[in-house]
Amino acid sequence: MTMEDMKNEVDTTSMVPMALYTVMYPVFNQLDKVNLSAAQTLRAAFIKAEKENPGLTQDIVLKILEKKNLEINYAESLLRMATDDVEEFLIDRREPEFQELNERARALKHILSTIPDEINDRVRFLQTIKDIASAIKELLDTVNTALEQQKKEFVKYSKSFSDTLKTYFKDGKAINVFVIAEVTPRHVNILIARTWLHKEDDEDDRSTIGKEDIFVRYLCGGPE
Repeated sequence: MTMEDMKNEVDTTSMVPMALYTVMYPVFNQLDKVNLSAAQTLRAAFIKAEKENPGLTQDIVLKILEKKNLEINYAESLLRMATDDVEEFLIDRREPEFQELNERARALKHILSTIPDEINDRVRFLQTIKDIASAIKELLDTVNTALEQQKKEFVKYSKSFSDTLKTYFKDGKAINVFVIAEVTPRHVNILIARTWLHKEDDEDDRSTIGKEDIFVRYLCGGPE
């Protein structure tokens, strides 16, 4: 496969952002240890450039490979490298349900990264597909748990806001209203973000993961 063929193949998939996160982020992390300021500047420049010109990082990576005359399976290489954590996509909240969400995501990415090693052995690959289906279902279950907890927290803060308003009309202390009102938007934003994630995953759940055996047959290319 020529480099141009590789690029054409990549462009037909949803892999464009992967070059930034999977290839360049480890480079930035290594550079952090040598020159933190330079690493931060370079990271910010790549993020800005990728945002304004999606696919730019991928073009740079492919051009380097072409310059070095390296014949590699680009998609396979990205898949093998995709197990590393990306800070922007990690949840830094300490609650158990959110930390479990991180762990479930790591587990799924690890299983996916083994596909290149298993795909030529039909029996092992079929087991890998089943493992992927189970890992996705476990991840979605964890998302649901995290969302449920977030809903409870939002109800709690909504009640606090209501109680604060009642108190304000008795004592006239506006500062308490300001304080609770300042905190509430953050919980609104988190709830909206979690609900959006839940909605997207729930649609996938109904179409595939809800029926794991159908999902496995679908990935194997067999009839539903």
